[in-house]
Amino acid sequence: AKLRSSSAAPAAPAPAGVVPMTGMQKAVVKNMAWADSVPTYTVSRQIVTDDFDALYAQLKPKGVTVSAMLAKAVGLALAKHPIMNSNYVEDGISYNSDINVAMAVAMPDGGLITPVLKNADTTDIYSLGRAWKDLVPRAMEGKLSADEFSTGTFTISNLGMFGVSQFVSILPPNTGAILAVAASAPTAVLQKNGMMGMAKVMTVTITCDHRNIYGADAAKFLKDLARIIEEEPQSLLF
Repeated sequence: AKLRSSSAAPAAPAPAGVVPMTGMQKAVVKNMAWADSVPTYTVSRQIVTDDFDALYAQLKPKGVTVSAMLAKAVGLALAKHPIMNSNYVEDGISYNSDINVAMAVAMPDGGLITPVLKNADTTDIYSLGRAWKDLVPRAMEGKLSADEFSTGTFTISNLGMFGVSQFVSILPPNTGAILAVAASAPTAVLQKNGMMGMAKVMTVTITCDHRNIYGADAAKFLKDLARIIEEEPQSLLF
């Protein structure tokens, strides 16, 4: 029998020896070293996404991305929990007046950048969608201004598109928290009627700076975020 030829491109040869880091990769190293000196902890929660996913199916043809929807949901939850939008300063807590949600994006040549969706709590979902579609291509080309990637007050890292079940993110400098969003997958859950059923569930894990955000703060924030996504996804439209 004849072997079918594969249409896949041949694998690139593995690098040999020491490969110098790009400026972006060096910046990531510096930021990660900063995080080692911070007393952080993590809290996880499962969130049912059926209604959120249904709303996305309606909004996708109108140019709204999952990233925009997550940023909006997080923005609304942050508005109820200002401590989660704060950061530690020497002998004090700095509360940010704006809710600017940074979204981690992997760069093609290595490193990460965090384009910012500003005022995510008050900006309408369609404007957030347009902003995200403008930011990402320019981020990939290294054409963002500092104001567009360094002004985040809270960060989201979403690896759901890769099918991961759960992960933990490292806290970026000068912020109080970062939310790691994993994939949504069919899961057996106990429904409100007391019967078992299937629902799509994702696990989110928040990493917090314990100097200004305590465990109860993180738990209350995740509870409200879950309520928005599970029960009030229509609130993202306003």
